[in-house]
Amino acid sequence: MMSFPFKAKIYKVGINPCVKVPQVITSGMIATKGYIPVKGMIENYSFQQTLVPVKGQGYRLYVNEPMLKGGSVKVGQTVHFEIEQDNTTKKKNLPVPKELKKKLEDNSLQAVFHALTPYRRKEVLRYLNNLKTEAALKRNIDKVISVLKGKATSPLFRIK
Repeated sequence: MMSFPFKAKIYKVGINPCVKVPQVITSGMIATKGYIPVKGMIENYSFQQTLVPVKGQGYRLYVNEPMLKGGSVKVGQTVHFEIEQDNTTKKKNLPVPKELKKKLEDNSLQAVFHALTPYRRKEVLRYLNNLKTEAALKRNIDKVISVLKGKATSPLFRIK
């Protein structure tokens, strides 16, 4: 697999930090439903991400919080990236944390959780599965339950 180095300035679209990926790099990659899974490095910090198409502008790489922290970079900086297409990405079912499963059952919210779009459910599970401490997991599960009950809002939880 061939990797492609490039430098790009991190800017924000709304609240999301991102960079434009040079078209010379993406033109040789294969998109699935328009998106390109990649793995790479941002200032020697490895990441796995998906390039997002932008109509008439090529592809954008969103730079999430772990990438910013891991690469010790900030919005506005010009940063060194190296990416390659990630063909190892398989659709994997992320486990539902036991604590979330129990809270969904206790609050009769299983149907509400499953009414989320598949993408939203996956993002919630991905987020919860990557938390480092039990306290953070519990705190964020409580937030998920609060949103599902309609007592709080979050752009991550749009109901179909």
